[in-house]
This record gives sequence, C-alpha cells and structure tokens, in this order.
Amino acid sequence: MQDNTKTRRKPNIRISKTDHDRLSALASAVAARNPDAADELLAELDRARIVADGSVSNDIIQMGSTVTFKPDTGEAKTVTLVFPGIADISEGKVSILTPIGTALIGLSTGQSILWTTRDGHRHELSVVTVSQPAPDGDGTGDRKPVFSAIPAGA
Repeated sequence: MQDNTKTRRKPNIRISKTDHDRLSALASAVAARNPDAADELLAELDRARIVADGSVSNDIIQMGSTVTFKPDTGEAKTVTLVFPGIADISEGKVSILTPIGTALIGLSTGQSILWTTRDGHRHELSVVTVSQPAPDGDGTGDRKPVFSAIPAGA
C-alpha cells in the first residue's frame, strides 16, 4: 500500500482579516525567542484565504472558537483556541503558538489535517464541532456547537 502522508495537501483554510492581522503581529513579536512556532504560524497564515470579518462562517475555527476534534491517537478532545497570554491547558485553553493550535486555525467542521508535534511525530486530527464565542466579545459567554461532522451517538 502506498503512503500518501508525504504528498497529501493541507486543507484549504479561511481566516478573518482581523485574526490574520493579529496573528501576523504575534508571529513577528515572538520570532526571536520562538522561531519554530512563529514560522509554523506564518506558513499557515500565508496559505490561508483571508476573508472579511463578517464573512467567516460559524463552522470555521477562529481565535476564541471552541472546537472538538478527534485525534488519531484517541478520544475526541474539546479546546478553546486562544492567544498565549491566556492559554491554560488545565482549562482547555490552547495557545495558537502550540503545534496543535496552529494546525487548528482556519479549519472548518469535517476537515482533517496532518500536523507535527514538537518532538517530530506526525499525527492527524479531524474537526468534529466548532462553536464561536458569544457576541459580547469577551469569549466567556455560552457557546453552542453550530455544526457537527458526525451525528450524535456515532
């Protein structure tokens, strides 16, 4: 059987103009002390389709989105994608500067991506649900899944 992991293309991603601008500035700010994370984030930003802030559908992972994903290593996990200053894995808040955070940005429900851990292992994850923060803008409001790739009970 042929191994397609080396030639598989990354999925198309969409990022809002505001997220793109803020993440570009973040990558530039951390480039000197964390060049690997900055380079990975910049690579994702370079390949993203930038869309107007109001044009991003609710099933696309943005900063502040809560996402449930199924890794190839086990059971589904739910995390919120955040900026490094508020990241706290014990609360399920994953930094955009982690390999998995960078892999998640811009994906939509049902998409899968191959990503590489800091120790060089390659894994695949599939996005199951995405929910957006409440419109109050602080990211602390109730979140409701807006789209699911697998039916309940599956």
